[in-house]
Amino acid sequence: MAQKARKDRAKSNAEALKNLHLGTLIVNSLFVLLNLLFRRRSLLLYVVLSIPAFVCEYILESTGRPKYDGHTLKTAGEDLSAPGLTEYMWDIVWVTWACVLAVGFFGNWGWFLWAVVPVFAVIKGWGLLSAARGMAGGMPQQEDAPQPQAGNRKQRRAA
Repeated sequence: MAQKARKDRAKSNAEALKNLHLGTLIVNSLFVLLNLLFRRRSLLLYVVLSIPAFVCEYILESTGRPKYDGHTLKTAGEDLSAPGLTEYMWDIVWVTWACVLAVGFFGNWGWFLWAVVPVFAVIKGWGLLSAARGMAGGMPQQEDAPQPQAGNRKQRRAA
């Protein structure tokens, strides 16, 4: 049963990576084509703001790619649909694709879509900070004065 799960994860990872690379090829080719045919876009902004997506793509590739020894599955790779950091890397890639397409069709103002990333980070950070405050504030505090116990003597003994 465990071998089947590893094979399924390897298959889904390979499919996800194929789609990731194909999407990157299409989006970036479309940007270059629109840049050459229509108005010039800032290539410096394109390179600088695409670096995080390329880094995330490289990390997803290196950690998620299944490795084979001949026809035998050696490792299935990390789960590319896992929540947490992996999910955030996919989000970075998708936001970058949206920015590149917006710049290709609407001009350099499309790079302002990247502002979504820090806003999202602030919202997530505020939620984590609020949760940490709630956990710290919810701890029982010890008081010096003894609390009067309710109920009769029999109920107090049972407790």
